[in-house]
Amino acid sequence: MSAAAWHAAVAVLILLLCSRLAAARVQLSHGGALATRRRDNVPATACALTAVPFGYPCEEHQVTTDDGYILSLQRIPRGRRAGAGVGGSGLGQPVLLQHGVLADGMTWLLSSPEESLAYILADRGFDVWIANTRGTRWSSRHVSLDSSSRDYWDWSWDDLVVKDMPNMVDYVCTHTGQKPHFVGHSMGTLVALAALSEGRLADKMKSAALLSPVAYLAHMTTPIGILLAKTFVGEIISILGVAEFNPISSAVTNLMRELCRHPQTKCYDLVRDLTGMNYCLNNSAVDVLLQYEPQPTSTKTMVHLAQTFRDGVVSKFDYVWPKVNMEKYGQPDPPSYNMSNIPASFPLFLSYGGRDELADPADVGLLLRDLLGHDRRKMTVQYLEQFAHLDFVLGTCAKDYVYNDVISFINRLN
Repeated sequence: MSAAAWHAAVAVLILLLCSRLAAARVQLSHGGALATRRRDNVPATACALTAVPFGYPCEEHQVTTDDGYILSLQRIPRGRRAGAGVGGSGLGQPVLLQHGVLADGMTWLLSSPEESLAYILADRGFDVWIANTRGTRWSSRHVSLDSSSRDYWDWSWDDLVVKDMPNMVDYVCTHTGQKPHFVGHSMGTLVALAALSEGRLADKMKSAALLSPVAYLAHMTTPIGILLAKTFVGEIISILGVAEFNPISSAVTNLMRELCRHPQTKCYDLVRDLTGMNYCLNNSAVDVLLQYEPQPTSTKTMVHLAQTFRDGVVSKFDYVWPKVNMEKYGQPDPPSYNMSNIPASFPLFLSYGGRDELADPADVGLLLRDLLGHDRRKMTVQYLEQFAHLDFVLGTCAKDYVYNDVISFINRLN
């Protein structure tokens, strides 16, 4: 069967599967199931589930966005030792951690205190804030909309650029009286880059450390990601009225079962097939990850990411119909995010891996080309040939290879 014929066949299967919304859940590997391993009956707060049992002080905060989404932030103001903050006050330099797509702030907290960036920063005297994007477990409420409604999920990552991230940064600034440093992973880096390119937040943050930086996606090599984008899966699901993209829902798991039949997609190791051959991600870390992740996002966000892959440019959401784009943007095509507009003096740290199949080195190269005019004294670039996508947040060796350098970068700016 030709590639075109296969894609057409998959599209038909998707239509059938999504229209039926079959109830069965499929077991997907890493050696187990996304659906059956998921731990949904968790304590009421992220603090109670993660930081507090390890002996860290932890606070729950909420911020309401301009469009009504109620976002959760966790704050670890200091380390486990008394007086871990600057001058023993516990009021160290704030650092805001932002997760990627299909994840939440738990990704910074799932490893041991010796391996998780959030705990390492707190023990080094930083005031750590952990963001949770709209639609995820801890940020699923809205002032007037129910998360089961289609209207609740009517947003793409553009809205994270203009709503979620600015509101959370403002909140941290207000509550600490200081500008935070920002650390993002995957789509968290995309949101930061897009915001900075539009002149947002550069005056409210001290720096941005970007792990597995995502901007361009044209060279993405993950087989499942490519197949999802080329078969217009997100668009088809959206047309059928599925506004929430929940990886453990029956609609998506049945879809994944069909995609896993593709000869180039080896779903016996789904984590590897999605993210690349991770260097120091052990089986126990994956087991813990699959108890709490993945998290839902909007189907519109998945469509937006697929557009970025297919079009080869970083732009706002394309409504396809020129008339609709005109209503939204005042032009028939969506405006591009120009990464070269990021202020040249804004401090940046970029760390990327040679085995990353989502943030492919070739795409990071395109981003670095856009940043050629950046002040070299204000930008640090780290390339780790053996690292893949999840090594940066869950790898047992991330502290030695990445986090120590991130902290050194931050300390130079303080």
